[in-house]
Amino acid sequence: MGTAGARTDGTAGERRQLINVAYRLLGSLAESEDAVQEAYARWYALPQGRRDEIVSPGAWLTTVTGRVCLDVLGSARARRERYVGAWLPDPLPDRAEWGHGHGTDPADQMVLDESVSMAFLVVLESMTPAERVAFVLHDVFRYPFAEIADVLGRTPAACKQLAASARRRARGARAPATAAGQADAVRQVRAAWETKDIAALVDLLDPAAVMTADGGGMAGTALRPIEGGARIAQYMAAIADKAPGLELLQRSVNGVPGLVARRAGAVVTVASFEVADGRVTRIWVVRNPEKLRPWVRDGRGPSGTS
Repeated sequence: MGTAGARTDGTAGERRQLINVAYRLLGSLAESEDAVQEAYARWYALPQGRRDEIVSPGAWLTTVTGRVCLDVLGSARARRERYVGAWLPDPLPDRAEWGHGHGTDPADQMVLDESVSMAFLVVLESMTPAERVAFVLHDVFRYPFAEIADVLGRTPAACKQLAASARRRARGARAPATAAGQADAVRQVRAAWETKDIAALVDLLDPAAVMTADGGGMAGTALRPIEGGARIAQYMAAIADKAPGLELLQRSVNGVPGLVARRAGAVVTVASFEVADGRVTRIWVVRNPEKLRPWVRDGRGPSGTS
């Protein structure tokens, strides 16, 4: 909807940028796609003369997408209070691990960088809608506060204050591990889980580690966060006992080394990790099948078996 005629006025090339903005604002691929489609629908609802007057259609579409996302964020808290268990952002696969390039699926449009890591997205969830919009548009996409003011309906000075407040929240997040350190920690967790080595898992997990799982009421999982390295290790070992035939792969999740679990070739779980000082401090597990759709295409999961 809305994008069909985009080739005629040069707005088609904006879609990828808009999807990237919307996902960072919402954390949901489906909601991001809907927001972008709504922006295009409003663009084509304008009289042709009005469209001709707009100097930068891309800037106009970004402003409208931002406003739509702001409205969605405003209602998200109430909807997530009704969500079964914890709500987590949608996990993103890496196109390179699927053996294909850019497609039309929102996940294929995503630029995988530190601003889409699960750790970063979870921090964004702690912000107010206005803080999140100001912070993402300015600090991630480098939009000037004068343009952000049009999105939020506030003065540029007020938007600057919102971004500063959000930045203070973001500073509270742990410094990310190096890619090599992250990959090594995840590899060791995988090995310990496969051998059901609780002692090794406990050693790999920070004593204050927290595991949060999202099944959305559609897949069995812990409804509340599991706190403490020892408790998490015991939970993981119990899952290993109850999951014969489960295949665990080390794959990129939101641009960071993570784990993907498959059963009979179908992806059933995607896990993201936060690592600090060589130990796992946070684990985010997504099992909601609706959020795993980008991981299951044509009946296949990620390429390779290692």
